[in-house]
Amino acid sequence: MDISEINKNDLPQEVELALLAEQKQDQAKPNFGARLIRKFGSKKKKKGESAEAEPAVEVELSVKQGDVLPFYIGSVATTSTNKKEVTNKYSNEPYCSVCLAEEKHIDEAIGLAEASLPAMAALKSYERKQILMNVAEQAKLRAEELAQLLCIEAGKPIADARGEVTRLITTFEIAAEEATRLYGEYQPLDVNAKTAGQSGIVRRFPIGVCSFISPFNFPLNLVAHKVAPAIAAGCPFVLKPASKTPLGALILGDILMNDPLLPKGAFSIVPSTRAAAEALTTDERFKLLSFTGSPVVGWKLKEKAGKKKVVLELGGNAACVVDELVPDMDSVLTKVVSGGYYQSGQSCISVQRLFVNSEFYEEFRDRLVDKVTELKSGDPLDPETFIGPVISTNDAERIMKWIKDAESGGAKILCGGTATGSMVEATLVENVPHDCLLYSEEVFGPVIAIEKYDGNDFKGVIDLVNDSQYGLQAGIFTNNMNKAFYAFENLEVGGVVINHTPSIRSDPQPYGGVKASGLGREGLRYAIEDMTEPRIMLLNNVGQL
Repeated sequence: MDISEINKNDLPQEVELALLAEQKQDQAKPNFGARLIRKFGSKKKKKGESAEAEPAVEVELSVKQGDVLPFYIGSVATTSTNKKEVTNKYSNEPYCSVCLAEEKHIDEAIGLAEASLPAMAALKSYERKQILMNVAEQAKLRAEELAQLLCIEAGKPIADARGEVTRLITTFEIAAEEATRLYGEYQPLDVNAKTAGQSGIVRRFPIGVCSFISPFNFPLNLVAHKVAPAIAAGCPFVLKPASKTPLGALILGDILMNDPLLPKGAFSIVPSTRAAAEALTTDERFKLLSFTGSPVVGWKLKEKAGKKKVVLELGGNAACVVDELVPDMDSVLTKVVSGGYYQSGQSCISVQRLFVNSEFYEEFRDRLVDKVTELKSGDPLDPETFIGPVISTNDAERIMKWIKDAESGGAKILCGGTATGSMVEATLVENVPHDCLLYSEEVFGPVIAIEKYDGNDFKGVIDLVNDSQYGLQAGIFTNNMNKAFYAFENLEVGGVVINHTPSIRSDPQPYGGVKASGLGREGLRYAIEDMTEPRIMLLNNVGQL
């Protein structure tokens, strides 16, 4: 099959280029039966519009409608009588079911992971690299299948879905390289006469069994950002995927189960209820807990985690400051639209608060309204769709309530502001009161709150960005080097993006927030550091004759 590139201007990296691949049909090896996805016709673009999007291609899915999928305990596919329905988020109809792990299964998974520690730690660097490259290669073979399942289970438009699959592959490839770079150091310790002749060699060793809990919005790549560094570090793990979007993680389990180099028992993937998964937080056999999700849940987990190391990525209400039109208004508008509305705003770093220089505010606002109203909503499998459903009708209702509450408080809805089922219209709201939830909390929907600021008071707008309980990333459009560095040094965030929206994440970067946005950093090398511990060998008079 031919998987063609989706061309859209200046999309953030969560959505960027779709995977290019030439693959033969017989390379795909489905495990649970097959179903043929329909094709959508492509529409010719007028002159001056973006390049024609490719339709969903015909591909056999290994998970078909009505299937019941197993979970994985100690590298073995396992079933139970307790099941969870997975719906098509666009149609809201049942698609398949997954078996749910119970407390006894999770206890067994932890025990098997602990037993596999010596074998995982003994893996050579090249073996860890090969395991990770094997996953990347299998993901390439199943790329279009993974993308279309993302459309179904997450409601993610096909361009976004293909972009996430590309990033999944990249994440495993980067981790494969990092697996061979777990460097140590030689440390001279002869710092005074008493320690004469002393030196040390420092190496990093696996921290132990890791517990991972992943969110619904990036069911593939945010799983990869936990699993890939764990394998690179030599750590066994137990993963609980999001209950609404478990399919991608279970396909990853199918890939890992068949890897000839990965020690048996080294991984478990356990869709489960929160109650059944309590041990993933409290069990002292885990040495690290990595959670991505809501702040309310994340900080509660930290309170219960005990002595283990905790890494939290908890989202925010990301701000973007348009101080200058770099390189021009059209380019900035395109980036803002992409950053605020891609995958229906369901990203921790989606543009939520937009501050625009008063010198050109009115023109920028009016042209932004035009661009937002042009965004097409619909079936995620249609290549023309930019806005798909949010994850549930309950979330759509919450988003609409926040919009209406802001309007009641004096905000003006410039466009959008309606919803049908789980489909929320792309919405732009002006002058949202700062005490409204639409401004102060994470909306996680296709909504931007826009306001102008005094173009002569850059320090003031930086203070506005910082006036938030969150601090994940912020975007600043400016050609002024002093302003760029002022923002970098004074913004209370984990990442500052110059001349783009905050919606950029490069997979190798240290990624995480401050304040209520989290604790610690993801990003392959940084995650590997969290999953390993330094150990020193002290040497006395070595080399002395």
